Amino acid sequence: MAVERIDYKAGAVAATGTLVYDEKVAGRRPLLLVAPNWLGVSEDAVERVRSMAGRKYVALVADMYGGGRVAGTPDEAGGLANAVRQDTSERRRRIVAALEALRRESDARGIGDLKRQAAAGFCFGGGNVLELARAGADVQAVICAHGDLVTPMPAKPGDIKAAICVLHGSKDPVVPKEHRDTFEIEMEACGAKWQMLVFGGLLHSFCEIESDVPGIACYDAGAARQSFQLIDDFATAAFAGKL
Repeated sequence: MAVERIDYKAGAVAATGTLVYDEKVAGRRPLLLVAPNWLGVSEDAVERVRSMAGRKYVALVADMYGGGRVAGTPDEAGGLANAVRQDTSERRRRIVAALEALRRESDARGIGDLKRQAAAGFCFGGGNVLELARAGADVQAVICAHGDLVTPMPAKPGDIKAAICVLHGSKDPVVPKEHRDTFEIEMEACGAKWQMLVFGGLLHSFCEIESDVPGIACYDAGAARQSFQLIDDFATAAFAGKL
């Protein structure tokens, strides 16, 4: 697998994302933008995207902090993520810029199919890809796994072009049920094509084995396998116009 650091301008920062693709595969493949959790473009995030991309996708791990920064502690990650959350317009500029970088770099290499584009995000990154959808990005699918669901800038009718899929834990203390309810009201009001799968009894970050925090986040191998399969299935169906 090719793993390349990619520099691009993202809102107010000079970003460094990671482009991932199988260089042995000929022809153009769908694009998959992946927004990582609050740690940033970490080794775990890149390894996860290597698995997600496989032979099927050209993927980019988005950098939301600038310089490819990786948080060393939860406190540092919380400070970085919350600073981005507090400026929704800037948050949208950064994730939109990551999508544009993926389009540009994959097309320049002759490997990206710009007619098939999806975005997926985890935790903080899930909120980032939902803001991408709210910004009206021209992608077919957006998948949010245990991510931020509420926004100070809710979508209006016609804003969202992508089909939306949310994967969430019923006992997530970070993004509780009232946030799910608020998100549902927003999606219905704006007329989005959306769906949500709630995994009973699961906490936050169930797809990420490195993110366990007692009482808050807990990896679940079965739900993780199902979620990664659902990400691929949902994107594939969206590309084919079958949602």
